[in-house]
Amino acid sequence: MGTENKKLEMLFLDPEAIGNGIGKELIKYAIENYDIKEVSVNEQNTNAYNFYKHMGFKDYKRDEYDDLGNNFPIIHMRII
Repeated sequence: MGTENKKLEMLFLDPEAIGNGIGKELIKYAIENYDIKEVSVNEQNTNAYNFYKHMGFKDYKRDEYDDLGNNFPIIHMRII
C-alpha cells in the first residue's frame, strides 16, 4: 500500500489473500490513519473499481488516458 497527499496511490494483495477481508482492513487503516480521501483506478480493472465502490468511494472524474498518455481510461474516486 502506498499513499501520498490523502490519496491511495497503490494497493497490492497476493492473489491468495483476495476475498479474505485483508484489502478492506487495509483501506480502513489508510482512511483512519492517513486520512485517505481519493483513489484512481484503471477503468478496465473492474474488480478494483467495484471494491472501491463497495468501500464507499464515488466517481468524480474520468480521464481518457493514463498518466503516460496511454489509452487506458482512469476513473478518479473520492470517499464521502
